Amino acid sequence: MVKSVLSTAHQGLRDWIVQRLSALLMTAYVFIISFYAIYQHGLSFDTWHQLFDCLWMKIFTLLVLVALLWHAWIGMWTIFTDYVHSMVMRNLLCVVIYLALGAYLIWGVVIIWSV
Repeated sequence: MVKSVLSTAHQGLRDWIVQRLSALLMTAYVFIISFYAIYQHGLSFDTWHQLFDCLWMKIFTLLVLVALLWHAWIGMWTIFTDYVHSMVMRNLLCVVIYLALGAYLIWGVVIIWSV
């Protein structure tokens, strides 16, 4: 069964769980980066580069990026289905957001793996 990205038939419980789990993952990421910045003496380009040069940090950052984009997609889809009543306009907005999020993912992967 093929499900359209533009469909209004989302699974509410799954979306709710994804929103909460992605928020927890992003919060953990912010805490890790904050603690690193607080407890690392003499922050410089080299110290940040060392952190983001580690494989585990690249993978964790990539997971957070995917979680952020999925979180954003669910939020924007919900806003569009609740407040944009024209089907044509809603579908157009969904396509624009979907393409933008895809571009952000590609851009993020290029940045993360080029460090």
